[in-house]
Amino acid sequence: MSAAEELAFRAYATSSRAALRRTAYLLCGDWHKADDLVQSALVKLYVAWPRLRSTESPGAYTHRVLVRCFLDERRRPWRREASLDLVEHEPVLDRPADDMLDLRAALDRLPRRQRATLLLRYWVDATVAETAQTLGCSEGTVKSQTARALNSLRTSLGDAALVTEESK
Repeated sequence: MSAAEELAFRAYATSSRAALRRTAYLLCGDWHKADDLVQSALVKLYVAWPRLRSTESPGAYTHRVLVRCFLDERRRPWRREASLDLVEHEPVLDRPADDMLDLRAALDRLPRRQRATLLLRYWVDATVAETAQTLGCSEGTVKSQTARALNSLRTSLGDAALVTEESK
């Protein structure tokens, strides 16, 4: 990699790291795992950077790699181990924070592909075609996964909790 490419990569990685970390957190629900996912994605991006710059947007490619790292992580045998939550949690009394915790718990109950589909469509604001390309599936699959995920969230949270663009 040339010095100019190295500099461009460092600038991109530095400027996008925080947003990637937030997206990774929403995917996995753990800040430490989110850091690991971002690091894995940036390592893969670094390897692909020289050929990537001329062919496609680094943001779309990075999100694709991040989601695939997330989906692949659960396939590894050492990640199947059960972990103990040894930290005592105090009850949260703030209602907006409670709503966020309820949403976080509902997202955790979704299957991984549905969660990834929702986050790509509504958090990253990717189109159906971009989401399908990122996940390596058809556009119809993205639409059905999105519909199923939203129905699951409506069941978990109630219809009033989900506000759509049409209802505004």
